[in-house]
Amino acid sequence: MPKIKIELEDAEFHVVERLAEMLQVTPEDIAYAALNRLMMAERDETVQVEIVQTRSWRSDNLPLWADSAGSVHAYEGMRDCDPEKSKYSV
Repeated sequence: MPKIKIELEDAEFHVVERLAEMLQVTPEDIAYAALNRLMMAERDETVQVEIVQTRSWRSDNLPLWADSAGSVHAYEGMRDCDPEKSKYSV
């Protein structure tokens, strides 16, 4: 059977993992359900555009549903930011 591998940042995986635990399913179940919903709308041109756009920004940005990754402040006297839960996730 063919396989699709999805590599997620920790900030992305933690959200998927929390949802899976809440629903008592696996992260793979979440990924398949998301793919199923996407494929049901595949003919919609805006969905097609979003897929292409997501491909271009994904290497440099986290999606809005991901937890923040935190950041290091280079300014003197400011503490580093801790990761935070996304307002779009459970």
